[in-house]
Amino acid sequence: MSAAFDAAPVRRAAIGQGSRRQVLLIVGVLLVILGIGMVIPALCDLATGHPDWSAFLGSAAVTVFVGAALALTCWAPPEAITVRQTFLLTTLSWLAACAFGALPFVFSSYHLSYTDAFFETVSGLSTTGATVMVGLDQAPAGLLIWRSLLTWLGGIGIIVMAIVVLPFLRVGGMQLFRTENSDNSQRPFAQVRRMALAIVVVYLLLTMASAVGFRIAGMGAFDALNHGMTAIATGGFSTKDTSLGWFGSLPILWVATVSMLAGALPLTWYIRGVMGPRDGVARDNQVLALLAVTVLAVGAMTAWAYSTQPLPFAEALSHSALNVVSMLTATGFVSIDYGQWGGFAVVLIFCLYFVGGCTGSTTGSVKIFRWYVLAGALRRQILRMMMPNRIHVARFNGRPVGEDVAASVANFVIAYFLSFGVLSLAVSATGLDLLTSISAVAACLAGAGPGLGPLVGPAGNYQPLPGVAKWLLCFAMLLGRLEIFTILVLLSPSYWRR
Repeated sequence: MSAAFDAAPVRRAAIGQGSRRQVLLIVGVLLVILGIGMVIPALCDLATGHPDWSAFLGSAAVTVFVGAALALTCWAPPEAITVRQTFLLTTLSWLAACAFGALPFVFSSYHLSYTDAFFETVSGLSTTGATVMVGLDQAPAGLLIWRSLLTWLGGIGIIVMAIVVLPFLRVGGMQLFRTENSDNSQRPFAQVRRMALAIVVVYLLLTMASAVGFRIAGMGAFDALNHGMTAIATGGFSTKDTSLGWFGSLPILWVATVSMLAGALPLTWYIRGVMGPRDGVARDNQVLALLAVTVLAVGAMTAWAYSTQPLPFAEALSHSALNVVSMLTATGFVSIDYGQWGGFAVVLIFCLYFVGGCTGSTTGSVKIFRWYVLAGALRRQILRMMMPNRIHVARFNGRPVGEDVAASVANFVIAYFLSFGVLSLAVSATGLDLLTSISAVAACLAGAGPGLGPLVGPAGNYQPLPGVAKWLLCFAMLLGRLEIFTILVLLSPSYWRR
C-alpha cells in the first residue's frame, strides 16, 4: 500500500479528471503487485504436486491483466495527491485488492462461492482472522500460504495507512502523530521513503523472529512460517481448524502471545528504539497503557479460570494469556473454548473487542491511544469542575493534546459505537440470535476474528451464516479497518457534489 502514498504531498483540492486517472493508475499498479504475489502459492502447490497451482496462475493472469490495462489506460504525469483524492484512493485500493484476491478461493479445489471467497479475503487483508473455511488441517499448501500472505500484506498496508495517511486526513485524532512521523517543512512526505523502508525491515525481522520462535517451540517449518506471518500481522489465520489448540503445546501459546504483543506495538516504537533516544521509548504512554491493560486482563482471566475450571495453574495462565492477548490485540488466535468458562470470561472477552493495540501497529478496534486521550479529557473535565479558574492541559507523550484532537477522538468513538449498533441490528435482521449478531459485528468491526456463541465462537466459524450477513460483516471489517470516517466520507453525497 505504501506505493500509493509515496509520490507527492497531500493538498486540499477538488477531485478533477486528472486526479481520478491518478487514483485508477495507482489501483492498477497495486493489482499488478497483488497478481505477482499469487505466483508464490502457485509455486507451493506446484512443488507439492497439488493441482491448485493452475487456479493461482489463472487468477494471477487475470489480476495482472486487469491491473496493467487499468494502469496503461490511465497513465499520466504524476500529480499531487489531494486529501479528497486520498479518501477515494484508500478505499478503492482495499476494495480492488479484496475483489481480485478472492479469485484463487473461487477457482481452487475448495470452490468457495464468491461471497465466501470475498469474506475470506477481506478477513485476511483486514487482519481480522474470521474464517468461513473448514478442513484446514488437510488444505493444500498454496491456499494456506495465500491466506497468510493476504494477512501479512494487509498488515503492511494498515501500518502505512496509520503512519502516513491518516495523520494528514485528521481521522480520529490521528493528526497528533503528524509531527512525530514527518518533518515540519513544506514537504510533509520528505521522509516517507526512509520511514517505509524502516517499517518493512522491522516488519520482516519481527516476522522472522516469530517464525523461528514457533519452530523452536515445536511447530513444523511450514506451520511456523504461516503462524509467524499472521501473529505479527495480528491476523489470526491458522493452518488448523482448531487454531493453536491443535498443537497442545504451552510453549507455542507463549510464543504466539509474545508475537501478538510485538505486533500490537507501534513499528515506529522499534525504529525510535534503534535510532532515537531511549528515554522517549521507555515512556511511550500508549505502550505503557497497553501493557498495563494486558497484565490486568490476563490476571483477572487467569484467576477466574483457575478458580472455576479443572485446569492446573500453568495451563490456566497460558490459555488465559493467549486468548486475552489475542482478543485485546484483535488477532483472532484461540487455544480453548473460553465460551465454556462462564459469564465473566465471555463478558471480559466481549469488552476486549473494543480496546485494541497501539496506533501505528497492525491491530484494529478503537485503540489504546484513543482511550488514553478520552481518559485525559475526562480527567480534565473533572478538574475544571473542581478548579474552574485553573488551566488544565491534557498531554500525550509529553505533548499537549489540542481540543481538535480530543474532539476528533470523541467523534470517532461515537461513530464507532453507532456503526456497531446499526450493523448489529442489520445482522440480527438476517435471522441470527442476539449473541451471534452483536459479537460477530463487534469482532469484525474490531478485526478480532472469532465472536461468541456456538456459531461464530472459538469452537465455530462464520461459514453457517446467511450470505447477507456475510456481506454486512465484510462491510464491518472494511469500515473498522479504514477507521470509519474514510468510508463514511465517501458515502456522503456532498463529497461527490464538490
